[in-house]
Amino acid sequence: MEAKIFGVEIKDLKSFPDGRGFFREIFRHNEPLFEGGKFAQWSHSKMQKDVVKAWHYHHLQTDWWYVPLGQVQVVLYDYREESPTYLTKQEIIVGETDTYGIDTKEVCIRIPPGVLHACQVLSPIAHLFYITSEIYNPEDEGRFAYNSPLIPHEWTPDAITSEKDRVDYIPKNPRKLCN
Repeated sequence: MEAKIFGVEIKDLKSFPDGRGFFREIFRHNEPLFEGGKFAQWSHSKMQKDVVKAWHYHHLQTDWWYVPLGQVQVVLYDYREESPTYLTKQEIIVGETDTYGIDTKEVCIRIPPGVLHACQVLSPIAHLFYITSEIYNPEDEGRFAYNSPLIPHEWTPDAITSEKDRVDYIPKNPRKLCN
């Protein structure tokens, strides 16, 4: 699968099944998907159907997303004025191909700083594993409300959101985070 947004990388994953289950390698530190990256934190989010987490972005942090269980619509929006793909949107349905069909992609997605990212759970439950290049810092993470008129995307009417995903938050001085 090819990324439409500059700096976003999408790696198709291969599974090696046998009678016991399967083995799947997500990524290695020495491949292009992780090039220039560093490991700072590994997180796991378990979500129920119709949960929407949107719109988040980082000034410094790169994210690597992987959905091992369930089915999730990932939406990316390039909000970097200097980017050649400024204001480009990309949608990807990710998760378990063997359960949800070939339109569901088994991938790992690299999301660079400045790219707005969001997701909605399509299956009864889903798990999102993500690695970040920085330890969580609320002054690095900006947000636009999930229904922001700045982003050309409509979620399902029954979207479940948190209070944080209903308001905008622009960090005061994120560049000071660079040591």
